[in-house]
Amino acid sequence: MSASAKGTVEEPGKNVARKAGLNRSIRAAAWYRFERLLTYKLAFLGGTVVKVDPRYTSVTCSKCGSRDKANRENQAKFLCLSCGHADHADVNAAVNILLAGTLPSAASETSGGSRGLERAA
Repeated sequence: MSASAKGTVEEPGKNVARKAGLNRSIRAAAWYRFERLLTYKLAFLGGTVVKVDPRYTSVTCSKCGSRDKANRENQAKFLCLSCGHADHADVNAAVNILLAGTLPSAASETSGGSRGLERAA
C-alpha cells in the first residue's frame, strides 16, 4: 500500500510527491489508531497513556540532564560531555523518554498532553 512511485530512468514516476504524502498519512493513521486502541485498553484496565515529547531525547544525557548536540558522537554512540556518561544512543533516548513519562508532574498530563524533558533539581 505504501509502495514507491519512483519509476525508471526511461519513465520517471508520476505524482511522486503526492505518493510520498499519501504514504506519510497512511503511517500517521496507523500510529493514531494504535494510540487510540492503547488509550482505550489502558482506560479499561485502569491505566493511562502519557505522551512524551521526543524532541532532544537523543542529545540529552539520561544521567545529568545536560543537552548538547555534541553528546551524540554518531548514530549509535552517546557520550555526555558534561559527566562522561557513555551509552548506546537509542538506550539513552529510551531512558530519557521513560524518565519524562514517569516524573511526578507527568501524571497530570495524560493522553491529551505532551511532556518535554525536565529534570527535578
